[in-house]
This record gives sequence, structure tokens and C-alpha cells, in this order.
Amino acid sequence: MRQKTFQVSTNGAGLYEFTRDVVGWVKSDQETGLLTLFVRHTSCSLLIQENADPEVQTDLQNFFHRLVPPTTDPSMSYMTHTYEGPDDMPAHIKAAMMPVSLSIPVTNGQLALGMWQGIYLFEHRNAPHTRSVTAHLGA
Repeated sequence: MRQKTFQVSTNGAGLYEFTRDVVGWVKSDQETGLLTLFVRHTSCSLLIQENADPEVQTDLQNFFHRLVPPTTDPSMSYMTHTYEGPDDMPAHIKAAMMPVSLSIPVTNGQLALGMWQGIYLFEHRNAPHTRSVTAHLGA
């Protein structure tokens, strides 16, 4: 069993791939087991998503922005948690809709991801943040 915390720096809302960091850490010990990733924040998410075409990330971000707009949008006038900015409560809603943890099988130090799959932190806030993702590799 091993654990590590990854720091993922963001520049605002969007998807940030950190697959290489995870692959490098897992590869260092030719273990077989289950990798669990858990993001320690309530306004971002974790996703396994296509990493070949950047339009996928753009479309995902645009879809969720349209689905849950900022609280300045008239359709969100019923929101009461607005004192941390117009993107805060929508970020919490998006994080509630998407995973905050992932499980990935590991075989002989290799993640069992598909050819076009990458691991992403999906930042839902507009301001830059440093997010902590805890990794646990167990048998």
C-alpha cells in the first residue's frame, strides 16, 4: 500500500490533465492493485476523459457552464450561497454532479486506461487554485 498527494495548479475553469504524474508514480513500483484518486475540494471534480482531441475538453466545459451558469444569470436567481462569487455555488453543484474520486486498476505498474483516456482535474472555479489529489495504491 502506498499513498501520495498530487498538487494540480489551475488557471481557472477548465480540465487539467495530470495522467503523466500519476503514471510516473505508479510505474516506480511494479505493483498490481487498485489505484484510488480523491480530490480534497468541493468545487472541482476528477474525470477520466479523452485526451487526444482538445475539443472534447472545450465542449465539456461549455456544456457544464450552460447547464449550471453563474449566479449572475437570471435563471440562477434562487441561489442563496453567493457571497464567495458568482462561480462558487455553480462549482459546488458541478462537483456534486461529477465524480470526486476515481478507481483505476493497475497491472505490473501500468494503469489500465484505454488508449485515448487521460486523468483530469475539472476545475469549476474561475480563479487559479492549487488542488490536492490524494492517491492510494492498494493490493
